[in-house]
Amino acid sequence: MKKLAALALSAVFALGALTACGGSSSSGSVPAAASASGSGSVSGASLKEVNIGLIQLMEHASLDEIRTAIEAGLEAKGAEYGVKVNVDYQNAQGDTSTINTICQQFVGNKVDAIVAIATPAAQGAATAVAGTDIPVIFSAVTDPAAAGLVENLEAPEGNITGTSDAIPVEKIFELAAELTPDAESFGLIYNTGEVNSVSVIDETKAYLDAQGISYTEASVASTGDVQTAAQTLLSKCDAIFAPIDNTVASAMGVLADEAIKAGKPVYVAADSMVNDGGLATVGVNYTNLGTQTADMLLKVLTGTPVCEVPVEVLKENAVVVNEETAAAIGVDVSKYAR
Repeated sequence: MKKLAALALSAVFALGALTACGGSSSSGSVPAAASASGSGSVSGASLKEVNIGLIQLMEHASLDEIRTAIEAGLEAKGAEYGVKVNVDYQNAQGDTSTINTICQQFVGNKVDAIVAIATPAAQGAATAVAGTDIPVIFSAVTDPAAAGLVENLEAPEGNITGTSDAIPVEKIFELAAELTPDAESFGLIYNTGEVNSVSVIDETKAYLDAQGISYTEASVASTGDVQTAAQTLLSKCDAIFAPIDNTVASAMGVLADEAIKAGKPVYVAADSMVNDGGLATVGVNYTNLGTQTADMLLKVLTGTPVCEVPVEVLKENAVVVNEETAAAIGVDVSKYAR
């Protein structure tokens, strides 16, 4: 089993203060079963049953971790809010048309809310609920504004809010400079079809340009492209960086194996990608992200208007290293060992 080590850096905060909507709630179909504060509990016999659709883009460690945390949070805290949440979980297997079909089915079933994990799933849900009063709570959307989901993160103007897994790019490269100071060029591997990845890569290139660090890009359209792209980048660059990219994450084991064979590090943007063989990250904890998403959903399900539930960004970043990978490529990570 790969060993991980983590060092907490800062605290979680909600992006912006709660603001009044100035009008009626846009989530009129959801029950006001308990006060939005969630204080107190209700006996099982008197819990109000609500139904949600939960759509996940595809299966990989990060998204699975989020879903598990969401379901656990709803189970643990539902009674405090006076509700029993029935979850209809569907996996889109990374297919856009499947996303649309699933979300349309949720709307047809008149669910009380849709929870969407990852940017493409959230975009599909947003399209499906247009013209309805069904709220959407997203999770792991790196850049909600760029994805066209929310313009005002502090007071969402539509019926959509959620949690962002935006990462501190500069901190990851500062960590890279500390662990592998001889790495003078980076390979950037990502899917240009994922808005979340493009946003992070744009930020990464701006940072590297400012620091005078060279880089080479490789785009992958499917998991089958990852091995060839990795081999190409490793032949040209001293290290690889992968953002929170669902395509790359799904083939992280392949990328890690190629990098270890080349004796070069892969820096990533998610702790689960470190678990799957990446060398290190300064990233977010996806269990915490899922727990926050569940909390936000419960607020909305029990009467809090969506515009009073700001988009939340996890600022509890941690250094996470893979000691097994480090040993394989000869990098000292003892400073961050547990």
